[in-house]
Amino acid sequence: PTRDRQILCGFDILIPLCQAYVLGLVTYATPEAPAGSVPSAAHTLVWGPGLETDIVLPARFFFIQAVDGSGRNLTWSPGEKTFDVKISSSTEQFARIWIQVLDRRDGSFLVRYRMYASYTDLHIQVLLKEKHVAKSPFILPGPVHHEGCDCPQPSGPAWESSMRCPASFPQIELDLAAFPRVDPERNAREIPQRFGQRQSLCHYTVKDNKVYIKTMGEHVGFRIFMDALLLSLTRKVRVPDVEFFVNLGDWPLEKRPASDRLHPIFSWCGSNQTWDIVMPTYDLTESVLETMGRVSLDMMSVQSNTGVPWDQKNATAFWRGRDSRKERLELVKLSRAHPDVVDAAFTNFFFFKHDEALYGPLVKHVSFFDFFKYKYQINVDGTVAAYRLPYLLAGDSVVMKLDSGYYEHFYNELKPWTHYIPVRADLGDLLEKIQWAKDHDQEARDIGVAGQQFARNNLMGDRIFCYYYKLFEVKCMSFLYYHRCTTYTDKTPLKVF
Repeated sequence: PTRDRQILCGFDILIPLCQAYVLGLVTYATPEAPAGSVPSAAHTLVWGPGLETDIVLPARFFFIQAVDGSGRNLTWSPGEKTFDVKISSSTEQFARIWIQVLDRRDGSFLVRYRMYASYTDLHIQVLLKEKHVAKSPFILPGPVHHEGCDCPQPSGPAWESSMRCPASFPQIELDLAAFPRVDPERNAREIPQRFGQRQSLCHYTVKDNKVYIKTMGEHVGFRIFMDALLLSLTRKVRVPDVEFFVNLGDWPLEKRPASDRLHPIFSWCGSNQTWDIVMPTYDLTESVLETMGRVSLDMMSVQSNTGVPWDQKNATAFWRGRDSRKERLELVKLSRAHPDVVDAAFTNFFFFKHDEALYGPLVKHVSFFDFFKYKYQINVDGTVAAYRLPYLLAGDSVVMKLDSGYYEHFYNELKPWTHYIPVRADLGDLLEKIQWAKDHDQEARDIGVAGQQFARNNLMGDRIFCYYYKLFEVKCMSFLYYHRCTTYTDKTPLKVF
């Protein structure tokens, strides 16, 4: 499976103590603040979903924007210890809540907290030198539910409203346009016959907000990501009755011509030659579910580990990964020919072991956070789309993305030369694009900032939950999809983990 993100501490599963240690380990110098410009408790802004009772996430979060006494936003870090955040409950002497204040080094902070119990209410204090900031203390009237609470909102529209979900997602509309009507009887019969022997699938049914499954194929371990997502979502909101097949492999499956009778298959990656319905990748999904838990790299942690300021970054294009595509071999070859322009090397050989002598030796793994010591991040496909792109965009570099026939659920909304610098799939213009970035440093910087803002606005946990719910909702409404009550009887009910 495609899993290119680098892991800190040398493990894929990290205990919170290790994660906290690593997140605090990387520190960088920040630009000096202008004399006399310091944060003001009265003018500083505090906002975000973590200040609202009804937005239940594995790790809740909100933002602090430092503002000085004259009303100007700070655009540099005033110091990672500038703000203190305390969370308590009036009915509990000791609230089981883990809090992290992440300095984004641009004058703003991301505060995230993970609750290990539900509380009657929450009091959130944001303090600057023991003075309350903005409208602190923020009171969340209860009950305030934690991630494990099986407390679904019975109304889908009410949940979407409280989550501020967008009315639609472009990729969902594109994907479902190929399936205006679906015959669930035919799917239940034909999809296992067509794919079940050669591929690994999971047939899911949601009925009365309970999840039932039936697996097919030999390698079904990756169902754990979809299982966890569905259990988490059904704890938060009543999901429409629906059934669907999830492809547990890397490659999208439905390759028939559009004129044929297509089968709707849910996949983590799409391509220009297939009709699969695309979901957020298992990697991004897991990072949302396990934020402040089993993973160290997620869409929040990367925002506080973006490396040195732009003008101190190495003006070299950087890449690390494994040999899962020939273009990656060509990239390493290009790096050897132009080592002062491109720093690309393999950390593992698997697919082209017979070529290791040509493209080795292997180099040591690099912490993903250390990628951002470099201005230019190369994003090249692996087995399918490189699932690292959300984290690269969220950093403080500019992404140079190779053209690709594969895509993730958000690619449709990315714009070349706005959110990233496009590069030909054959790498023929990579050196030219790097030179352009060097000659147009501010423009390249602006593209990097736009990509970062896109990631912050569209790829955080609340948006990922919205995407999944909207996918199931639209699928149910548009398809006449669930009109029988027997399909789940041969499946295994999921237990709450």
